[in-house]
Amino acid sequence: MSDPTDNPTFTKIDRDFAWLLGCFCEVLSECGEAELAGLLPWQTATQPQNGTLPSRAAQALAIAFQLLNLCEENAIAQQRRAVETDAGPAAEPGLWGEVLARLRAEGLSDEQIAAGLPSVRVEPVLTAHPTEAKRATVLEHYRELYLLLVKAENQIWTPSELLALRDEVKAVLERLWRTGDIFLERPDVASELRNVIHYLRRVFPDAVAQLDLRLRQSWAAMGGAVELLADPERLPQISFSTWVGGDRDGHPFVTAEVTAMALGELRRNALALLRDQLTHLAIRLSLSAHTQPTPAPLAARVAELAATLGPVGQQALARNPAEPWRQLVNLLLARLPRADGSNPHAYRSAADLAADLRLLDAALVEVGAERLATQELRPLRRLVHYCGFHLASLDVRQNSAFHDRALAQLLSTARLPGADYPTWDEARRRALLVAELASPRPFTRPELALGEEADAVVGCYRVLAQEIRKHGQQGLGALIVSMTRSCADLLALYLFAREGGLLVETAAGPACPLPVVPLFETIEDLEASPAILADYLAQPIVQRSLALQAELRGEQTLVQQVMVGYSDSNKDGGIVASLWGLHRAQRTLAAIGAQAGVRIRFFHGRGGTISRGAGPTRRFIRALPPEALHGDLRMTEQGETIAQKYANRISAVYQLELLLAGVTGASLSQLHASTQHLSELETAMERLAAASRRAYRDLVEQEGFVDFFRGATPIDAIEASRIGSRPPRRTGAQSIGDLRAIPWVFSWSQARYFLSGWYGLGSALERLAEEDAASFAHIQATARTWAPLHYLVSNAATSVATADRGLMSAYADLVEDPALRERFLTAICAEHTRTERMLELLYQGPLAETRPRIHRVLAMRQAGLERLHQQQINLLRQWRNARATSDEARAEVLLRDMLLTVNAIASGLRTTG
Repeated sequence: MSDPTDNPTFTKIDRDFAWLLGCFCEVLSECGEAELAGLLPWQTATQPQNGTLPSRAAQALAIAFQLLNLCEENAIAQQRRAVETDAGPAAEPGLWGEVLARLRAEGLSDEQIAAGLPSVRVEPVLTAHPTEAKRATVLEHYRELYLLLVKAENQIWTPSELLALRDEVKAVLERLWRTGDIFLERPDVASELRNVIHYLRRVFPDAVAQLDLRLRQSWAAMGGAVELLADPERLPQISFSTWVGGDRDGHPFVTAEVTAMALGELRRNALALLRDQLTHLAIRLSLSAHTQPTPAPLAARVAELAATLGPVGQQALARNPAEPWRQLVNLLLARLPRADGSNPHAYRSAADLAADLRLLDAALVEVGAERLATQELRPLRRLVHYCGFHLASLDVRQNSAFHDRALAQLLSTARLPGADYPTWDEARRRALLVAELASPRPFTRPELALGEEADAVVGCYRVLAQEIRKHGQQGLGALIVSMTRSCADLLALYLFAREGGLLVETAAGPACPLPVVPLFETIEDLEASPAILADYLAQPIVQRSLALQAELRGEQTLVQQVMVGYSDSNKDGGIVASLWGLHRAQRTLAAIGAQAGVRIRFFHGRGGTISRGAGPTRRFIRALPPEALHGDLRMTEQGETIAQKYANRISAVYQLELLLAGVTGASLSQLHASTQHLSELETAMERLAAASRRAYRDLVEQEGFVDFFRGATPIDAIEASRIGSRPPRRTGAQSIGDLRAIPWVFSWSQARYFLSGWYGLGSALERLAEEDAASFAHIQATARTWAPLHYLVSNAATSVATADRGLMSAYADLVEDPALRERFLTAICAEHTRTERMLELLYQGPLAETRPRIHRVLAMRQAGLERLHQQQINLLRQWRNARATSDEARAEVLLRDMLLTVNAIASGLRTTG
């Protein structure tokens, strides 16, 4: 049997990596670090003396892993391009060509497909990430390297030009080597916001333009009428949001002032982007009135705007006489708002600018210049549609427990009983909230000090209210309540909105213009979510608010957003209970909404690793319950994932195409697909989820498990790190429950357990096979064909492959109590062996043979990772000893070296937290 990994893609990866690594080793030697060059395992078999690496070896290995990642990313992109060149756009699964061809094969006409496209909506939400350690400067150096790697593939270069290009590569590598690779101080929110804005302003505009071009090309390739997709407003919708500057859940540094700063920076960058684009458009639209007639609507609009703008308008006309198309663009530039609000003639909204661009488009088409409209103008129209004057909408998130304390302080300030509000039961909370929300009077006045939590919440809402008054609400997203556990947790936000001046008076009563969104995270919360949502949707103020929000969107349909969390549900119950609980909850919540006449818009809080909901995009979309999609996908993209997916244009276009095409295919095919009866499979999944959760909880709830976890993983070093602005714990309590899911997952992956990505599945499958052979056979037969099961099984198989029992044991040696160490290590290794065996029964063969690519990728990294893991173990032992003996100076030095290993292992594994 031929080796599936023995193909041109892997050959190219090996060749490119050898070239880049050779350049890097030369740089190291020229910088006086020849010993480090000799220790890179891909170059030589040299072993470190005494098993200990020099202090900067971790940085060298981290850079080497990043070079390997770049080579893989580029080779895979080139493979996709080659497949499309040889077999056409329909050959690559999950992209526009394949999706459109499949929809047509299912019986949809071109007109039906085109009519359905504008109803599709995808909204990535960019967040910061506590495990994103790389500085923005370093990320930029890697982007430059990627472009040089692509540039080197061109066949036109002479030998001397190739030598010059190689010197360029070495210069970037030297900058990387001489630049600190990780944050030595915890980054502030402004730094994280700058990183997010880079993608919003520098990457996504070009990527979306290319994405639209690929849709039209795929449509034309299958013979579709091009005029059906000519208007950019008739394409699938895409928009972007962010949490950076708005997410204050356990984040004391996100204040009202920080939120105001974030809104201002997003707006400033949006206007600068539009100014650049309009200026570029003015240069390109040099059509003369002497060579084609000026359409009457164009001439009238130019005259109207020039008169309105006065001297500024006359200057815009004088700049380009007899060029009315360009004159109109100059006038649009003159009407563009300024960030300081100093333009008296500024557009009131981006919709007004979009209307003028539509008129300009029509004027080009009228004189037969539709090609110019398509090439020059329509990408800008698309940009204005999703970017507006705000670049990305900003969500605000806070924890329900924080809100409880804030409300208690509000009641105390108003001299009302409620200082003990956090201890009240649901009935008492509801009675207070319903009574208070019937009254328009606020509890407080702006000048009153309310208490730390109440000041924080109400101060934030005042910033949001001011933003709406000054600029409208287009730049504002949702008000999200993490750890939502009751209807009262949601109703409390309307009370805060009243105090902050955010409520709007309608004919029916006060309403909130911003969505109030529950976030259901733990498995228990997911199970309780249908009752909470039904109760919430029945509240009069909620009905009024949903109606107001629909009116503001210009729609009739009432839409309630619901966020579901993958991280905490996984930390709570393991991967099987988490994924199945999420699947079941979405179906039930969608039905609850339908009964109330409300469409539920799901917001998926996915992280960057399998334990936190990540996995192949195409499989993730296919695994969603059909009734929970409705052509509308909102999902988080977090720190390290943003860089991996979107740092380079080709990859960014591919990832966005997977999202838009995937949601389009899944949504439009629902119109004609019958629902398959799956009761047998669902019953089996319920049993698997319950058994897996029991096995997982039996482990993590055992006495001494927290001590094992803290000893056998670098969680204490991660908690001491400077790799994110957010503290790793919500309150500081030393418990698994208080620990955020990100460092929980990150620490298990650093120690190569990947515990939350597979633990419990083996026991559950084994028990099902023993107790119900028919159900197990059904699971076995559909493991690759039923999308929800395939997503679960393939993700778990990847986690099992990435875990390493030898390294688990090496990290477990750090646990001081030998009995504790042996008890938990034995249980974990036994379950890993069991899970691997049961997965091989599902895949009907050894995982290394049935899933060879992941094993090939890991094999390329293994030697370097083993050296890093051993170095990290040594440093952890020394660091903990230094702390135990109060040798703080030595502990600080050791911590920095250890964080370099954390960063290097993360680079080698790619998906970490």
